[in-house]
Amino acid sequence: MITIPVYELLLLPEVTFFFKKDMFPEGRIKEQNIGEEILFVLQKKEIAPEEISMENIFPVGVMGIIENIDEEGSVKITTRKRVQVTHVEYTDGMVQAEAVDLPDIQDISPEEEKEKFDKIKKELMDFAKGFQWGVWVRSMIYHWKSYPEAVSALAGYMSLSWEEKYHMIEVDSRKERMHLMEEAVYELMEIFRVSEEAETAQKNSNEKVYRESAIRKQIEFLQQQLDEMHPENISDVRRFQKKIQESGMNEEARKEAEKVLNRMKQEGKDSHEYGMLYDYLDFATSLSWKTEEPAEIDLNEAEEILNEDHYGLKKVKERIIQQLAVMALNKKQSGSILLFVGAPGTGKTSIGQSIARALHRKYVRISLGGIRDEAEIRGHRRTYIGAMPGRIMEGMKRSGAANPVMVLDEVDKLAKDYGGDPASALLEVLDPDGSFTDHYMNVPYDLSNVLFVCTANSTDTIPEPLLNRMEVIQFPGYTAVEKFQIARRHLLPKAMKSMGIKAQNLKVTDEAIRRIIEEYTAEAGVRGLKKQMDVLCRYAAVKLVKGEQKSITVSEKRVAEFLGHGIHHEKILENPVPGVVTGLAWTSAGGEILFIETSFTKGDGKVIITGQLGDVMKESAQIAITLVKSLYPEFADKFKENDLHIHVPAGAVPKDGPSAGITLVTALSSLVTGKPAPAEIAMTGEVSLRGGVMPIGGLPEKLMAAQRAGVKHVFIPYENMDDLDDVADEVKEKLEITPVKTVQEVLDYCLQPAR
Repeated sequence: MITIPVYELLLLPEVTFFFKKDMFPEGRIKEQNIGEEILFVLQKKEIAPEEISMENIFPVGVMGIIENIDEEGSVKITTRKRVQVTHVEYTDGMVQAEAVDLPDIQDISPEEEKEKFDKIKKELMDFAKGFQWGVWVRSMIYHWKSYPEAVSALAGYMSLSWEEKYHMIEVDSRKERMHLMEEAVYELMEIFRVSEEAETAQKNSNEKVYRESAIRKQIEFLQQQLDEMHPENISDVRRFQKKIQESGMNEEARKEAEKVLNRMKQEGKDSHEYGMLYDYLDFATSLSWKTEEPAEIDLNEAEEILNEDHYGLKKVKERIIQQLAVMALNKKQSGSILLFVGAPGTGKTSIGQSIARALHRKYVRISLGGIRDEAEIRGHRRTYIGAMPGRIMEGMKRSGAANPVMVLDEVDKLAKDYGGDPASALLEVLDPDGSFTDHYMNVPYDLSNVLFVCTANSTDTIPEPLLNRMEVIQFPGYTAVEKFQIARRHLLPKAMKSMGIKAQNLKVTDEAIRRIIEEYTAEAGVRGLKKQMDVLCRYAAVKLVKGEQKSITVSEKRVAEFLGHGIHHEKILENPVPGVVTGLAWTSAGGEILFIETSFTKGDGKVIITGQLGDVMKESAQIAITLVKSLYPEFADKFKENDLHIHVPAGAVPKDGPSAGITLVTALSSLVTGKPAPAEIAMTGEVSLRGGVMPIGGLPEKLMAAQRAGVKHVFIPYENMDDLDDVADEVKEKLEITPVKTVQEVLDYCLQPAR
């Protein structure tokens, strides 16, 4: 007995099959096997012969007989009957099986069976006429002798599952088997009919599409010829079609643009919405959608450009070079979003231009100061009349590139009211993923290639989530030496060029420039210095045009002639008095010195505070009073018997912050002890009720202000020692700087007997 698994054939009884010898185990089929029976065991799934068992075969198999083996190795087998497989196992390299006959239930007569077969055979013959392959199929149908033979021949074309095929074999009733075979044949014919109809319909549809495509191409070609002959007559629709095709938009943006274009085509020029649709398409197609290949970054060239455009700012330039180095290694926009923080006129915005020049990119500046409406960032939805894109996308359009250097100026001046929160809208713009959806555009735009640089005068008003997205880089104020170099190298040549004054017509001495810096400017930046240079050049221009002088030299003595009187600078006291101490303050314009003045008058212990002080500074005054009472208990009665007046001059200028704490304590201590603090001493630091001196901000600017005012010795909090690295060497050389941890250290020095 020989057994083989069969998967693809419908092994009905009474059918002749042809197999290749190589389908059987090697050497098992030979000439002497003709006439022998062969059992077909049907496997439930494909398995190796050695794994075969009763659990993974179907219980009903088919027994056949080997009728012939030809020279080409073809084996002719005719199936005879169904059998019940009772045992199967793999031994000695072959599958052995035992089976018993499974007779059919003869519930249909041979005459009825033949009648049904003749009927289906005729229908198959008629069915085949309607197809091109019907000629050779009809010949095959003609030679079929039984229903099982017909179904077995068509089994490969039937959409029968393996379970349905097996069911035809296992069913005992001949009548039911006939019914199943009949259903399968009729279903096959119906499938062929539907497929033919669908194929014909598809063919007709394709022919229509191909014809339409050919006509459109002809129209497009002819329209292109007309456009070239008469470019002035190109329609808006045609122009935008061409722009959309050439824009390189992403799939979502292209679909939106084509939808708007179709609507524009339908509305026509007379529609009241035509203008809105036109504006949208004009804006969308004007944007740069194509990702540009990043240019090679030359760090040496970048350093030269930064040094050429800006004097000083050593640490700032180092951080920028680090950012460019990371971009050069990654070959793409990467690294932190930089936030430049510093006083006005320190070069925060202009250094963005230098970065763009170093990267060979477009530069665009967006001023965010005073923006209240969220739509200024995200744009308006197109449902509004007069809808416009936000400033970010407007800036991208102006730049004409997909990877500009975009400076977001004055991010600390964003406002917040009923119109929304523009600072929160900015979070999406600065998202690391780079995908930004403007409400007007209504499709995402990739901002990942944009190098964002933000500027601010202070971080106090920037919301924490927005501040966390950025890396803060402090811009310290310029020293007098740096201002001189900036004026000589940049400001004066630019002013002369803008006024049309040639180098041989105007000379400004170094002493004159230094006097202008010392007596005519009071700022951390150089904006005021630039204005003075402009004034000087304008005054000189008048003299040159009138012919009063052909060559003008501005010496130190002539500065007042050109610029008038200088501004008043706070200077240290000439004669120190008890109760008055010099403090240091930070403003958005840089550092300043301020005097804390205290005085007792007869009264009942009231405390009067004047000078437009904020709540924090008033609290510092209360802390200072309490601390002085505890430090000098012997003088505590003075606070009960007198009214205390604390005043900070420049009363028109609001002042706030905790850094005047140590100055207030020293001034009050000086007042109660009657010992004046030395005039050349200044100090800054917050104090605690324990008498500790705590760190403050803005130390570089404060020390520059102290040096400018003539201060010789400065007390700073011990924890601010690391900030001295950011202070210019020329400032540190002219100041004696003493870090202190407690108030007592300051008082011990300042209130000693005269030395």
